Amino acid sequence: MKPETLNFFDRVYAVAKQIPYGRVTSFGAIANYLGAARSARMVGYALNGSVEKDVPAHRVVNRIGLLTGKHHFDGTNLMQQLLENEGIVIKDNQIQNFDAVFWDPRLEL
Repeated sequence: MKPETLNFFDRVYAVAKQIPYGRVTSFGAIANYLGAARSARMVGYALNGSVEKDVPAHRVVNRIGLLTGKHHFDGTNLMQQLLENEGIVIKDNQIQNFDAVFWDPRLEL
């Protein structure tokens, strides 16, 4: 299916599925890439419902690298554990060296 024929949530999932292992992006970066710059919160809503769609939602954080979506994952620290398993360093719910691991879909896709 062509990307322009997908609904917004499906377009979010399509972008999120392309985030490489060991990298993260932000809700806003996905929204900007999709041409909906003021829709970062809607990206979050989409990812909250992505559990059954095999989307690596744990790789999407807020604009400064905070794990703001972690309460949507089963268990207390599942999001952090998944990211740490990929080599991402987290301290106090924030990704360290955020700029080094940040993946910008506008530049990569």
